Amino acid sequence: MNQIYDIEWAHIAENDLKEIIDHIAIDSPANALKVLEKIKDRTSSLYTMPERCRIVPELKEQGITQYRELIASPWRIMFRIAKMKVYVLSVLDSRRNIEDILLKRLINMNLNRDII
Repeated sequence: MNQIYDIEWAHIAENDLKEIIDHIAIDSPANALKVLEKIKDRTSSLYTMPERCRIVPELKEQGITQYRELIASPWRIMFRIAKMKVYVLSVLDSRRNIEDILLKRLINMNLNRDII
C-alpha cells in the first residue's frame, strides 16, 4: 500500500498560480479555469509517490538534489519532500529561464533575511 503525503503550498507558489490564472483570465476566463484545474489535478497526484518525479535538472547540475518537479505543460511545479509532506514551492512557466527566476528568488530571500 502506498503512503499518503500531505501537500502544502508555499505562499510564493500560491502567488505563482494566481499570477498565471489572472494572466490567462484576461483573454479567457474559461481557459484560466481549465489551467487551474489542470495544475491542481497534477499537484494532487503528489499525495502518493512524489519521489517518482525528477530532480530539477538546473539544480541537479549544481549538486542540489532535494528539489523535484512535476510537469503540467507548459508549467513546472517545483516541490520538496520532507518526511510525509510535499511542499509545493513554485509554479513556473517552462518557456521562461528557470535559472534566472530561481536565482532572483534566492537573492530576494537572502536580502529579506538580512533586514529582519
